[in-house]
Amino acid sequence: MNSVTPSSIKVKRMNEERVRQALRASESATKSQIAQTTGLSVATCGTLLGEMLETGEALEDEPEESSGGRRARRFVYNADHSHIACVCAVYELERPMLIYAVADSFGRVLERRSEEAAALDEAAIDTLVGRLLVNYPQIKALGIGIPGLVHKGVIHICDAAELIGVPLAGRLREKYAIKVTVENDMNLTVYGLYRRNEWEEPGTVAAMIFERGCFPGAGLMIDGRIHRGSSRFAGEVSFLPFGVSREEQLRRLNVKETFVPLAAHAVASLAAIVNPKIVALTGAQVAASDLAAIRERCLAVIPPEHMPELTFLEAPREPYIEGLIAMTLESLSYSFELVEKKY
Repeated sequence: MNSVTPSSIKVKRMNEERVRQALRASESATKSQIAQTTGLSVATCGTLLGEMLETGEALEDEPEESSGGRRARRFVYNADHSHIACVCAVYELERPMLIYAVADSFGRVLERRSEEAAALDEAAIDTLVGRLLVNYPQIKALGIGIPGLVHKGVIHICDAAELIGVPLAGRLREKYAIKVTVENDMNLTVYGLYRRNEWEEPGTVAAMIFERGCFPGAGLMIDGRIHRGSSRFAGEVSFLPFGVSREEQLRRLNVKETFVPLAAHAVASLAAIVNPKIVALTGAQVAASDLAAIRERCLAVIPPEHMPELTFLEAPREPYIEGLIAMTLESLSYSFELVEKKY
């Protein structure tokens, strides 16, 4: 009879994660120091560190200097034990592009490039992923950012029409036997922005993008967590009641005189419903010089004390890929009552 119960397996995985996080947080540590940090016994830490040595997840460092007795063994986390791959599907000047990065276990980027694709479709992403897995066999998790939303594993409402209806994560997971996360581009962007700030308590932030030829979208962090909504529809600001058809909305977004009122409508709606501290605006349709006019229009309906700070995000690709790297790394963590994920 097997004496190993699901609860004992869960406890072991929790303990493994405690040791893993403690070792990653230190440049080098003894098992006694790891025990002190985690609250686990020295014996338990010794056993788990021994297992990590066998798998290559931990490496032995120079022993601690002797104080007269036996020198204590020191351990370091092996950053190259697990790599992650991140792929951002974007349009640059209406050209389909794949921006990708490979990072080690500490999130340090080993390679980052961009390449034009014939289309933002499953075949282009699959081909790139296959190539990265050949070049970096230590890849254990994959993160993909898309200009759309994912509901019940299937991509919906996406600027890349070729991806609509595709269960991308499930197909790649089955084909390559690795962890796969597929996430909305603005959720990733606002997550990357949020992580750049020091928060005394969980904050609320929004990021909104206005690209030529595309409907606007927003990413929301509410009280320190990404807010997706019950059907992952949160942030689809193009569906706000602007009082015009979607075709007319798209036309007005591309004209400066009619762009500002629409942008202000969207910002004021977020201010009233979500009450963010910061709203970052980005995309080719908006400029830093538009912020004052957008703010003035918002103040016609939003009390000044509730008006969010408006900022212009000139380089949205950076927080976008930072957020995707962070989220993909967290997908490798065992989260049961230990790693509180912010996404």
